[in-house]
Amino acid sequence: MSRSLRHGALAATALVFSIAGLSACSAGNDAQTLQVRPDNAATAVDSIKIQNLNIITQPEPDAEGPAVIAATLFNDGAKREVVEKVTLPGTSATVKLQAAKGGPLVVPAGGRVVIGGKDNASAVIENGSQAGRNGNVQTVAFTFSETGEIALGAAIVPATGFFKDFGPSALPSAKPMPTPSDSASETPGEQSEAPGEQSDSPSATPTDSATATDDAAAGH
Repeated sequence: MSRSLRHGALAATALVFSIAGLSACSAGNDAQTLQVRPDNAATAVDSIKIQNLNIITQPEPDAEGPAVIAATLFNDGAKREVVEKVTLPGTSATVKLQAAKGGPLVVPAGGRVVIGGKDNASAVIENGSQAGRNGNVQTVAFTFSETGEIALGAAIVPATGFFKDFGPSALPSAKPMPTPSDSASETPGEQSEAPGEQSDSPSATPTDSATATDDAAAGH
């Protein structure tokens, strides 16, 4: 079997198992209801393992804003793997990847990378509504530099309960708008002209005084 066909078969198998696991849990994925950690999609292809995969949306129903992908990636191989892209097949959604410290998202050899949550790498779906509805399962495809594409189903859940710290609310806030104090900081620059204008008057005064002194001496 070719490498692409084998990956496709494994991806399909992972999706079937993830859907079966979700169907078996009649209480859903609400951690507060289950009082246990919710089931999460997982699979392994070659040296790569993907665990705890979920798509996490805004905490409030129908709220506009980004959604995020949360997962843990393991690399048991001898070479590092770069996550080149993440896509949601069948949708027009785009996923923006960012490593925890900038640069490409690398899973080191013999190491792991956590996606989602404070101080971790992030995978942001800018238009969260394109990810799908809460309670559904959406295929997520990771493309690795060495292993290639691995696809599996992820549950779509809101950023509540267990998922609160991994959802969109955990993302860095946008750059703040200028405040009145910022505007006030420009005042010295505007006032800087005043000393320059006043400097003309003092510079003229010594000259006038000297002229008056010379005239008085001549008259004397």
